Amino acid sequence: MIDLSKTIDLSTTYLGLKLKNPLVASSSPMCQDLANVCRIEEFGAAAVVLPSLFEEQIEMESDELDHFITEGSEISAESITHFPELTRTVDAPAAYMKHIEACKRAVKIPVIASLNGVTKGAWIDYAKQMEQAGADAMELNIYYIPVDAAVSGDQVEQRYVDLVQAVKGTVHIPVAVKLGPHFSSIANMAKKLDAAGADALVLFNRFYQPDYDLESLEVVPNLILSNSHDLLLRLHWIAVLYGQIHADMALTGGVHTASDVIKSMMAGAKVAMMTSALLKRGISYLDTLTTEILVWMGEHEYDSIKQMQGSMSRNAVPQPAAFERANYMKVLSSYAMR
Repeated sequence: MIDLSKTIDLSTTYLGLKLKNPLVASSSPMCQDLANVCRIEEFGAAAVVLPSLFEEQIEMESDELDHFITEGSEISAESITHFPELTRTVDAPAAYMKHIEACKRAVKIPVIASLNGVTKGAWIDYAKQMEQAGADAMELNIYYIPVDAAVSGDQVEQRYVDLVQAVKGTVHIPVAVKLGPHFSSIANMAKKLDAAGADALVLFNRFYQPDYDLESLEVVPNLILSNSHDLLLRLHWIAVLYGQIHADMALTGGVHTASDVIKSMMAGAKVAMMTSALLKRGISYLDTLTTEILVWMGEHEYDSIKQMQGSMSRNAVPQPAAFERANYMKVLSSYAMR
């Protein structure tokens, strides 16, 4: 029996990193556990994105330290030389840096750090700390929901651009930007981020919507894991953007099967990121995906991942109108009432 892993090249490049395959474990609490990170490598992922260090965590640390410094200064002049005992340990950033260092010692695959925030602020300093801790690259998870009607679309977009430029001016490692789909012109926004220096775009962030508890009359958090249907929006925009920007593209959200990974590559992604599939089926599912991808490629006579990347992008397909309004009426008219 032919060993397909020796005849088919699954390697790809992302953020300037050479990866053995396009499977990447995306940022999630699952990656807070060093043992899980080791298992992610063991079962075949080519890279891992660590859970985000949130802007709120950094601000909380800063606010609490300010509080205790102020408290001490009100007690006596001498007390400003030491801090009162903290009511809880405020070490989220420090713990995060230690986790990066531990992961780098434990695994050989690239370790990508993640910052989640919306302002430049003091947390830009932590981007440098992540680099110093050994992160191979960084993902900016820009989770910004503008609710102020006085904030214009231009202002929202400029915030993204400023943030990317600030981080790129702080670190030397590659920087990916994870953004949501809610822009009036995604293609234009992608080009702005590309021009701002983003080394990759991760499409798309999932904005979690709260729900209503009708018994307690409270607004409550609501988390629903993705499914393969969520992939379609990502495929559409990666296929449209392929060839229009220099930055790499990663697809995240809706990657659950070998077919999902292959579609992602054909649209033009460099890597396919996943979390929900691993939460549902276990980390060992990565090995199953690798095998199924190899089998499909062998049956369809593909020699490498690079051979298929972008092969079904908007510029490559015979009918590019499928990605535009021209396909709207066709889709609607093709639905038959049962």
